[in-house]
Amino acid sequence: MEKRKFTKTEKLNVLKEASEQGVTMTLEKYGIYPATYYNWKKELKSVGEKDFGEKVFKEKTKELKRLEDENRKLKELVAEKELEIRMLMDVKKKS
Repeated sequence: MEKRKFTKTEKLNVLKEASEQGVTMTLEKYGIYPATYYNWKKELKSVGEKDFGEKVFKEKTKELKRLEDENRKLKELVAEKELEIRMLMDVKKKS
């Protein structure tokens, strides 16, 4: 199958038609793989109709991953500090 580029409007029309007439029938009509359809659907849900089809989705995904990493590291730091505080309190109680 030849790789085809869809415009923002075409993608939105395919998504709308699939929700109205059924996914399988619509994908066969346009020759679209289900994975492509569900990626479009995920992107639309994530960024909204205004930014749909732009490179914003990939940028937001990268930024989200970076922020999740940073959040995980901060949680680990807080947990370590909490352990230190508890150990110091235990030592203080024993003395």
